Amino acid sequence: MERPESDAAADDAMDSFLEKFQSQPYRGGFHEDQWEEEFEKIPLFMKKAPSEIDPRENPDLACLQSIIFDEERSPEGNFRSALNDVTAARKLKPCHLKAVVRGALCHLELKNYAEAVSWCDEGLQIDATEKKLLEMRAKADKLKRTEQRDIRKAKLKEKKEQNQNEALLQAIKARNIRLISEAAGEDEDSASEGLSELVLNGLNSENPYGARLSVDDQGRLSWPVLFLYPEYAQSDFISAFHEDSRFIDHLMVMFGETPSWDLEQKYCPDNLEVYFEDEARAELYRVPPKSTLLQVLQHPRYFVKALTPAFLVCVGSSAFCRNYLQGRKVRQVK
Repeated sequence: MERPESDAAADDAMDSFLEKFQSQPYRGGFHEDQWEEEFEKIPLFMKKAPSEIDPRENPDLACLQSIIFDEERSPEGNFRSALNDVTAARKLKPCHLKAVVRGALCHLELKNYAEAVSWCDEGLQIDATEKKLLEMRAKADKLKRTEQRDIRKAKLKEKKEQNQNEALLQAIKARNIRLISEAAGEDEDSASEGLSELVLNGLNSENPYGARLSVDDQGRLSWPVLFLYPEYAQSDFISAFHEDSRFIDHLMVMFGETPSWDLEQKYCPDNLEVYFEDEARAELYRVPPKSTLLQVLQHPRYFVKALTPAFLVCVGSSAFCRNYLQGRKVRQVK
């Protein structure tokens, strides 16, 4: 029985191929001495993803790499790296749905909500029923609206605080009160320069004790004020000393009861003397107890440091006070 001509032709072709294979080496196969390394270069058989992947050569592998998180990087760094990978992959294959889903997720985690919505919309043009994209878009859109609302609130708050600061500044200027920052020098020119710095940095911040300069509905100021008792290294902080209040009024409240550190029980309102220091001239000014805070702050040699007026208080008849004042020039506030 004769074989069909097609079978005979196939046999001839096989014989020709084998003769050619024997006469010249096979090209394109694995090399015998390194076949394992070459085998692992095939994406399907890779045991681990390479550290560097060229998206132009392996776009699918670049997308897979975006899913792998390096434990040594922060979560944000992982998402940024993954986003770079899927962006590169999409340039070569714009309709790669998995890359779009992954990119939308990266933008969502990086809080780029507008971009996340945009990526979701692009992915839904490829597959309008993709559940992950539909869910992510709804979430990203909600977060975007919340973010925009918070930005509007922050701007309104900033504007309100700016208006309040301007009102405070005008009130201070109208009273001829001199301000000085802690970093400024001790001359009058530096005090003037310190005013600008305080307006920018200080009026909007709280005192370290948690209080700040404020103005009431009648346009009257209340200051955070510090009383220092050098004899015992103690202090009192008044969070809101109204500018029309007198020093004696606060002393009566603070020393209505003997403080625990006053072992000799000598700190009574009638015995106390109040001073402020003119650091530039190394002079002390004695403050009449019945003076109001505003009257003292308007004194030409009083400079408010860091928006917190400070005063020294001691017992006038004590040996400590006499020694403390010895050698210092003391003036009387009129």
